[in-house]
Amino acid sequence: MMPLCYAKAGEENTVLKVGGNPEVKKHLENLGFCAGAAVTVITELNGNLIVKVKETRIALNNEMARKIMV
Repeated sequence: MMPLCYAKAGEENTVLKVGGNPEVKKHLENLGFCAGAAVTVITELNGNLIVKVKETRIALNNEMARKIMV
């Protein structure tokens, strides 16, 4: 298990756990980052990520990506 920010671009990963305070956790789950969801890192630039989850591309900063465990 590792934070999403360490995942390699192009590899599909499965979300194992979402951390953070209840508000952040709920926000990430509303975006589609829930346990069992498939997530793929599209690109990484200066620690910020563009990821594909549920057929949608979402931009995440490094702080948010560290709360998603794959």
